[in-house]
Amino acid sequence: MTTVEHSTPSPVAAPAPSGVASAAASGASATDRFHADKSPFAAVKDTPAERVDLLAREVLGAVHDTIRRHRVTYDEYNALKAWLINVGQDGEWPLFLDVWVEHAVEDVATDHRVGNKGSIEGPYYVPGSPELGPKGTIPMRDGEQGTPLVWHGRITDTDGAPLQGKVELWHADDAGYYSQFAPGIPEWNLRGSFSTGPDGVFEITTIRPAPYQIPTDGSCGKLIAAAGWHAWRPAHLHVKVSAPGHELLTAQLYFPGDEHNEDDIASAVKPELILDPQVEADGSQSVTYDFALDPEWS
Repeated sequence: MTTVEHSTPSPVAAPAPSGVASAAASGASATDRFHADKSPFAAVKDTPAERVDLLAREVLGAVHDTIRRHRVTYDEYNALKAWLINVGQDGEWPLFLDVWVEHAVEDVATDHRVGNKGSIEGPYYVPGSPELGPKGTIPMRDGEQGTPLVWHGRITDTDGAPLQGKVELWHADDAGYYSQFAPGIPEWNLRGSFSTGPDGVFEITTIRPAPYQIPTDGSCGKLIAAAGWHAWRPAHLHVKVSAPGHELLTAQLYFPGDEHNEDDIASAVKPELILDPQVEADGSQSVTYDFALDPEWS
């Protein structure tokens, strides 16, 4: 396993390759990407007022209950108010929500599934990655650092019948950075789409990513420091797996032995998502991991 010292930089974004990595740049990029790719209000435009009232009152009620039970002071309240303002100014709401809230939403949204378990998307997904067919090497720089990894897999339905589908893969590099969210990295580095034939089989060559810290020089980092938490995420591969007539699966796949599998800052690790890589004679690694997709709800 690649060793990563605790000085590993966190994935960040910058407007140009010559930019300086910062949490603010990463946050701004993640916020812009969210606005570009999501249409959240269209999906809930017909939500009854009663539902909005219920959710808003219960969330606010939980806040009020915390204040009363723990006798929150005005100084603490004003510190929270200033921090919330700074989260918005830093553009870190996507990071905050994806790290500390999304895992609960994902659990609720997918608890009916009998196929593969999913996990959070996180803030660094970018649609439209290069199409590479059922067997290929993900785009990477010459001399890309990290242990070579070959992933063999198959897409099926929940009865085991093969599905013609697609695996979108993206992940951080060996230093913990994501392309399009860090300066100096080619646009589609370590991002690719692999479409299968009718047999559902795919083979992907990539590198094994490293653990990394989420950005800590912005408002989320201030919360982590104030609470005495750590900022580490275990090494992981991000995937979106799709096939016509079946539910989209979004997941993260992890590696055994990572010290932060048990205390992931994003609470996104599940036992079913841990891979079993094998070391080959040349020092590279190989892994087999298949996907069973649930049918779309009628």
